[in-house]
Amino acid sequence: MVYKVAVIGAGIIARSHLKAIHVMEELQAVSVADIDADKVRQLSDQYGIKAYRDYREMVEREKPNIVVITLPHFLHKEAAVWCARQGCHLMLEKPMALNNRECNEIIEAAAANHIKLMVGHTQQYLSENIHAKKIIQEGALGELVMIHDVRHSNYFSPSRPSWFFEKQKAGGGIFMNLGSHSIDKIQWFTDSKIVKVKASVSYYGAIGDVEGSGIAFVETSSGVAATICQSGYKGVERNETEFIFSNGMMKLVAGQGLWINGNGEYRPSDFDRTDNHFILQFQDLLHSIDSDTEPGCSGAYGKSVVSAVEALYRSSAEGQEIRVAESD
Repeated sequence: MVYKVAVIGAGIIARSHLKAIHVMEELQAVSVADIDADKVRQLSDQYGIKAYRDYREMVEREKPNIVVITLPHFLHKEAAVWCARQGCHLMLEKPMALNNRECNEIIEAAAANHIKLMVGHTQQYLSENIHAKKIIQEGALGELVMIHDVRHSNYFSPSRPSWFFEKQKAGGGIFMNLGSHSIDKIQWFTDSKIVKVKASVSYYGAIGDVEGSGIAFVETSSGVAATICQSGYKGVERNETEFIFSNGMMKLVAGQGLWINGNGEYRPSDFDRTDNHFILQFQDLLHSIDSDTEPGCSGAYGKSVVSAVEALYRSSAEGQEIRVAESD
């Protein structure tokens, strides 16, 4: 069976999804919708698909099997619930929604309409991450003791759309948008959930009302402790995750590679590059549909990430450790 796919939103991430769909025999892109006429026209021309300004009209006319939602965070819930009610399977970009309440509404709509819901946590499909998890599971470095995740980037870049700097629309700043990746990595690498957090955030961004940096100490249900350190202010770009084991260390640099310690220094670890991670993500969704099972990045999983982010903000505001369950 070839599944018809419609894309809602014509931004940068939509291009990545359409590129993957274009080379997959199981999928056929049929249309894209966006209120920005220029953006939607460019994508429709590039991929030979229909262009719409209204996603509801698009779904009603095209009747896609799968809808990819790449809208600003505050529009996720409304679009996901409506599309689920039309019987469309969902590929929903992260973060799943602004808060737990919205996540629950999406999950309930998916269940009530018997469709599959997948949240786009792409960290689980990156080649270096897949190889790192394999090393963790093999146990050659001993027990995983702790994780240190660091990311520095100019979050307040003029190229970032303005809605990212409005808490009401984005749900938060660097912790909500980029911290979601850190939380996902920690949970996925440890096959567990974050259960406790102690965090502090700062607000020195030149625009908006969202935080520009954050640091957190978190604990997982498997007993692994981790730190998350993120800065969106001007400085040196960095995106690294370091793993401390009972018998060694491992360093992961996003988009570059993986290193394992040996004789007191890090040495590169070779691995095969997999297909485009958006392709792997779609393959996971298709398997879920065909086998009538939940995907790894299910609605429940997506909600767990949002729960942890909410707990980080609450911890910073209250100045104390928060159990993630308490944020529900």
